[in-house]
Amino acid sequence: MNLAPGSVRKEGSGLDLATAVAVLVAEGELSREQTDEYAFVAELGLDGALRRVPGTLSLVEAVEGSRVVVAEDAYAEARLGGEREVRCATKLKELVQCLRGEAPFDLPPPAPPTAKAEVTEDLRDVRGQPFGRRALEIAAAGGHHLLMVGPPGAGKTMLARRLPGLLPPLDKEAARVVTRIYSAGDFGVPTSVLITRPPFRAPHHSTTMVALVGGGSRALRPGEISAAHGGVLFLDELGEFSPVVLDALRQPLEDGVIRVSRAAGAVTFPAEFVLVGSMNPCPCGNAGSPGHCRCNDGARVRYARRLSGPLLDRFDMRLFVQRPSADELFRGKPGEPSAAVRKRVLAARRRAERRGVRYNSMLGSRLLEREAPLSPEAAALAERAVASGQLSARGLQRVRCVGLTICDLEGREPPLRGADLALALQLRTNPVSLDHSYAGSHVA
Repeated sequence: MNLAPGSVRKEGSGLDLATAVAVLVAEGELSREQTDEYAFVAELGLDGALRRVPGTLSLVEAVEGSRVVVAEDAYAEARLGGEREVRCATKLKELVQCLRGEAPFDLPPPAPPTAKAEVTEDLRDVRGQPFGRRALEIAAAGGHHLLMVGPPGAGKTMLARRLPGLLPPLDKEAARVVTRIYSAGDFGVPTSVLITRPPFRAPHHSTTMVALVGGGSRALRPGEISAAHGGVLFLDELGEFSPVVLDALRQPLEDGVIRVSRAAGAVTFPAEFVLVGSMNPCPCGNAGSPGHCRCNDGARVRYARRLSGPLLDRFDMRLFVQRPSADELFRGKPGEPSAAVRKRVLAARRRAERRGVRYNSMLGSRLLEREAPLSPEAAALAERAVASGQLSARGLQRVRCVGLTICDLEGREPPLRGADLALALQLRTNPVSLDHSYAGSHVA
């Protein structure tokens, strides 16, 4: 039995069964020939029972043996790990008999039922909020990060929870990656079948940095950022998160991965997601409502500073969400259903795939110059925005990406029109400031 490399600490129960089999071979209970073609991945109970271990899918994919023995309750997950022959057993004694050829391996347990798609919250249920609905559609189509600011009860969370219903299902490779993450992280989500629905994660604002980015003092495990891979990470009450925790988002938002280094080692976790943040405009939440805000200017400044400039710059779209009027709540017509919006989102993503990316926010500057040319009107508007200091070079690139997504959703070919860029610019307006006159503004 070889536990090399010795510099890597071995812990957890994943080696239980392999160690027990090695001891049995050393004692002569089993021959080496009887075990040579097998790998063993299971925890061993004191009664000899075989149990599933976290990360079974990744472990099965990593082993060199052509046959893998796992616990019965891990069989379905292990079968997702490629072409290897997977066998299962319930007890160590039974496994020994099977390896000796004295008894057949247990029959595979019945295949778990295919998980039915959960009923997703539908955009049809949202009354009013035409601008919020449009921003949500653009975010889904282009993979753009979205920040919503508004008073309590305005519908920010309601909008955010409907974003996964607009996203396309995960393709096979992305589904395998997400299933590996949930298997290794043991997030309580069944991994007996591939996870094909884009995940939605909404950690509490008291979440620590380790819980968000992943890691740990000994065993390195994925965090909420990686659990949102391929889907949506929703940070409600963004202003209540620790600024240090929020700034840890900056690198994965740029690179699509999170690199965690600890004394125990270093690991790179997938972290490609759409970030949606929501927050109140001030500590009391009523800024922008004349006569209702109880905060002074200093309190508003301190609250706004909880979001650093570099993090705020990562949000391609920022909008102020107002409370719907009584007329919209009681007499407003139902909005467009998610299914209809999803069709436009899928069509826009197919256009992006023809450009060589999954969605427009992945376009680099060189591709953007080729794929999103500006009309003379749009070029003049962009030049004025940069000259006035409203946009940085990176901000201009992000605005062009959003403008291209708007163009795709309308089924038009570039160049971008002035109206496309104007809407993208207005969506990038900073809603977290001392001047709350924006609260009454709307975009057509």
